[in-house]
Amino acid sequence: MRLGFLGLGVMGTPMALNLARAFRLIVWNRSSSKYPLLKQAGAQIAQSPSEVTATSNVIFTMLFDENAIRATITDDVKQALGGKVLVNCGSVSVDFNQFLAEQVRQAGGDFVEMPVSGSKIPAEQGNLVGMMAGDRAATERIRPFIEPMTKAAIYCGPVGCGLKMKYAVNSFLISMTAGLAEATNLAQAQGLDLESFGQVLEAGPMASAYSKLKVTKMLNQDWAAQATLKDCYNITKLVRAAAEEANTRAPIMQLCNALYAEANDSGLGEEDMIAVMKLFQPRQHDNE
Repeated sequence: MRLGFLGLGVMGTPMALNLARAFRLIVWNRSSSKYPLLKQAGAQIAQSPSEVTATSNVIFTMLFDENAIRATITDDVKQALGGKVLVNCGSVSVDFNQFLAEQVRQAGGDFVEMPVSGSKIPAEQGNLVGMMAGDRAATERIRPFIEPMTKAAIYCGPVGCGLKMKYAVNSFLISMTAGLAEATNLAQAQGLDLESFGQVLEAGPMASAYSKLKVTKMLNQDWAAQATLKDCYNITKLVRAAAEEANTRAPIMQLCNALYAEANDSGLGEEDMIAVMKLFQPRQHDNE
């Protein structure tokens, strides 16, 4: 049994590294910067996505968006999917995954949807939460191969249900992130010691490993991405669209979408999603 992995970004690299340590793995990425890490872990490097598909039984994709997937899952790739399983871990629209699932089915393969909850550190630790959707038998068949990446993999229903679960979970995550950034900025603007602010949060009922991590990043002005701001902005668009499709209100996500759009347009896209805090800080010309 050989696994394939397409897409070695902030999340894809640690996910692939965990797989490479447990299984035979072949990988491909548009840039080669992450290849040395994967080689050290025992992975084989492919020259093209079609080589990954041709030589693998289960293929994972962790690509940025629908355009990146369309550019990667070419006709050559699809032709090699007969009898194999394609697992899309990327955050896309439900309609797109349903389209992709049909393309895989027509090629004679199985499609599993598995977006994940968690950022870079949980990915490195193999502690992501997978939200699996698709044919139940296919999802159970690949469970042994996702164990190195996840602490839990929960079956959510037919294709589309994993993404819908991701939208709901990330609605909470993103609103919490923006709220934490605003609260931290308010503490700082009032002249409070941010270490004390973090200690108060940690001692109270709102404490979490996530809040502690993000407060520490803001305190140290460490904007290195655990989950990039541009990825977060992409999710806000998907969540807003999902709310409209479900005919329900999402006013907090509308606000977060506007905030993250502004932050992304301000050149913060490659920084951590908590860098949205910078929007709340007074700009130099505001004080002039």
